[in-house]
Amino acid sequence: MRIGYPCINNLLDCKSDITFRLKSYSEKRLKETVKNNLSCLLRILEFNLKHNILFFRITSDLVPFASHSICQFNWQKKFKKEFANIGNFIKKHRIRISMHPDQFILLNSLSERIYENSLRELTYHVDVLDLMELDLSSKIQLHVGGIYGDKEKSMKRFITRFKRINTKIKKRLVIENDEKLYSIEDCLNLNREISIPLLFDTFHHECNNTGESMGKLFNELRKTWHKADGQLMVDYSSQYPGGKKGKHIDTINIEHFQNFLEETKSFDFDIMLEIKDKEKSAIKAIKAASDDTRLIIPSK
Repeated sequence: MRIGYPCINNLLDCKSDITFRLKSYSEKRLKETVKNNLSCLLRILEFNLKHNILFFRITSDLVPFASHSICQFNWQKKFKKEFANIGNFIKKHRIRISMHPDQFILLNSLSERIYENSLRELTYHVDVLDLMELDLSSKIQLHVGGIYGDKEKSMKRFITRFKRINTKIKKRLVIENDEKLYSIEDCLNLNREISIPLLFDTFHHECNNTGESMGKLFNELRKTWHKADGQLMVDYSSQYPGGKKGKHIDTINIEHFQNFLEETKSFDFDIMLEIKDKEKSAIKAIKAASDDTRLIIPSK
């Protein structure tokens, strides 16, 4: 079991998600920004290793406008060495990597244009992982998308579109349940049609479920992941006290987290903490899980 957090480290004096406005685009500015972002990403990974954090979600803003038509610069060739160095660090220390494109990536959109734009963005994400030479356990997670007035047709459209995607992208994709539209049962139904691995979001499940027991659910979920995919990924958070339903907590509730670990003690998986204070909660979670025999401790 690895524990991690997404995209941003608030304790370091750098950011790997620096971007700029489209009207400010220039090849020079792109080069400078990507150089900064890659340098900071390596620093974040080094920080994580020092604190036994072996799971990390890389920001989608690593290369600004990479999928936009304005970007004609071959950033893949220019930064090939930097990507490879980061990949070597990741592989050496057995760090698990994921990515999560923004909500505008919609495979089941009614619009063919949005679908095509989504494919370009997914191609960029795959390029990032491939340039690091990471295996297929490094995943790109998506929500199923919208309902558009007819959930059954929207699920069928997702299936049809998914089948059209080239294998290079398809092998990286996983889908997750959301808090309103598509429950984990809906995702399991999609898996039965297209064999896509399912990432389990525990907080979304609290908000949107059909009463499934955790034990039965994890048994089904882990079967959706094949050997090449690595082990099941789980997004974890909990409700912000007194906040609107579905609002993520600012810092980890250790009692809630330990109860979750106890409830799932028969299963192996990697945990991404979707909690506002990110690395701070990750450090607390690893300490709280220190006696859990599933926890992987890196060799320094």
